[in-house]
Amino acid sequence: MPVLGGTPMSVEKILEHARDEVRKIVPPHIKITEIDFEGPIIIIYTEDMEGLANNIDIIRQLAQSLRRRVAIRPDPKLLSKPEEAEAAIRKIIPEEAEITDIFFEHETGEVTIEAITPGLVIGKHGQLLNELKSSIGWAPKVTRAPPLASKTVSEVRSYLRSVREERIEFLRKLGKRLLREVPEGENWVRLTTLGGFREVGRSCSLLTTRHSKVMIDCGAMPSSDNVTPYLYVPELAPLDSLDAVVITHAHLDHCGILPVLYKYGYEGPVYCTPPTRDLMSLMLIDSIKVSFGEAKKGQYESSHVREIVKHCIPLKFGETTDISTDVRLTFQNSGHILGSAVCHFHIGDGLYNIAMTGDMKFEKSWLFNAAVNRFPRIETLVIESTYGGYHDIQPSRTEASVQLRQTVQRTLEKGGRVLIPVFAVGRSQEVMLVLEDLIRNEQIPNVTVYLDGMIWEATAIHTAYPEYLNSSLRTQIFQQKENPFLSPVFKRVDSMEMRQRIADDPEPCVVLATAGMMNGGPVLEYLKAWSRDPNSTIVFVGYQAEGTIGRKIQKGWKEVQLSNRGDGLTLDMQMNVETVDGFSGHSDRRQLMKYIEGMEPKPERIIIGHGEEFKCSDLASSLYKKFGFETRAPMNLETIRMK
Repeated sequence: MPVLGGTPMSVEKILEHARDEVRKIVPPHIKITEIDFEGPIIIIYTEDMEGLANNIDIIRQLAQSLRRRVAIRPDPKLLSKPEEAEAAIRKIIPEEAEITDIFFEHETGEVTIEAITPGLVIGKHGQLLNELKSSIGWAPKVTRAPPLASKTVSEVRSYLRSVREERIEFLRKLGKRLLREVPEGENWVRLTTLGGFREVGRSCSLLTTRHSKVMIDCGAMPSSDNVTPYLYVPELAPLDSLDAVVITHAHLDHCGILPVLYKYGYEGPVYCTPPTRDLMSLMLIDSIKVSFGEAKKGQYESSHVREIVKHCIPLKFGETTDISTDVRLTFQNSGHILGSAVCHFHIGDGLYNIAMTGDMKFEKSWLFNAAVNRFPRIETLVIESTYGGYHDIQPSRTEASVQLRQTVQRTLEKGGRVLIPVFAVGRSQEVMLVLEDLIRNEQIPNVTVYLDGMIWEATAIHTAYPEYLNSSLRTQIFQQKENPFLSPVFKRVDSMEMRQRIADDPEPCVVLATAGMMNGGPVLEYLKAWSRDPNSTIVFVGYQAEGTIGRKIQKGWKEVQLSNRGDGLTLDMQMNVETVDGFSGHSDRRQLMKYIEGMEPKPERIIIGHGEEFKCSDLASSLYKKFGFETRAPMNLETIRMK
């Protein structure tokens, strides 16, 4: 496709070129009514959806010729009004299907119908679906209703409906920006480290070419309210010079400062997977609530989180899209949490390829498949090193299950209570699966497992995106009688009064509570109540960053200082302290080495980050000695030229 200037006339010329290509490829009997750009996608509107959308060969030819993603949509005048279409759907589909939600995706011309019994929506030989198509014009998609309803997913959908016109306008502007002029001349590729290098927290990098600026992650520091990435560097002035922000996953140390970009003027797109968008919204809103509850001034407001949702362009694993004039992005599974992604960047016309793992797990877990380490091309790999030190060897998931069983059993037999600080996303769901299995098989006493914080809602989001889970769990959660997340052993803590009752109750129990590193959240209420009980146990199942309360307790501090609504509070720690490492969502030293050893193709250079200083340098040295790769363990604010 020709690259012309960025003026309105040049955009028209490119659209005219697209129309010419479509006329050459699409058979004349298929009526094309309009061609337009929305973000990185060329949209082709037609009155013959059946004839065009189902012809894979034509769509492939169009994408190859236009060198862009192509989407086929029905002409808007063929679509019924949403309220009329919903009434028709409910009239045609039998009540026995138990429809739980109907939502219209105006950007695609599709209507998704969620139902308890999706087969009754489809009908025999697809009869009801065909009747719906001819009746409402929208293309129906049928999905099984998640076994747990997610308030977050529902609110995100509702908000996107309310800003539909603004979002379409944003996507059209983005489409034109992607067509701006690319002058001839030498190109280059640089990576600038803005946070999360030789440390864990505030992950942020800037990928720069002659034509583009792409930020990867924009995270908070878990041990501090004020330490942010280095966003004041001249390369980021003004913020709207950024072409895109890419978020690897929804943990706050990777996305917690993202709303601040919108607060200070960024208006561009955010690329992430669909579950990352929803989990990120949940985590960011909860962060505001935690700050408010602790009488702290937040760095952003809920309006800035809504701006993220409005500007978010979700991509599934394996989808490739243009995010600037010379950078293409593909997400692959990283195995860390729901929707977490390895980001593969293809720069220029075969100029350079970079993969950034974000946080990763190179092992099949109870929730996810192992991280992807095979790419079409790769010259540089940027990899995490949370457990990259020479002695960082973690037990297997099976060994972790045994250790957790022994710890819980020992504590309950003494009449104590078990407190497990967890990240709401990822670790909590894995611990839930193990505890449910242990109780069901009578390997630990049948006690109540309380879920406090965002755990219940985060679990509901997991069930809304089953395609991101491993196949065995995906099958299990849709068999209602065997769904471990619906086990009666779990009880949701839904009020401060209930939390206080549990904290005051001397009866043995298990509590999973956020936050995972104990720098805030409901977990501190249980810690205050139980810290002096030598029969109770606190069990760490996730990484504790330096400077956090969790790290201090893990190290054996006997006196721990807390902030109690502005006042100081000193806890006398007499609880037992246990660490069960095998639940981590990060690869240990062996897995990191195996990930790189099995990579296809092999990279020329490896850049190490997301780890304490000595672990980054140790892993860099070991990779160089074993494989001969050029390795770097940069500090923050370094710039590495890669091409």
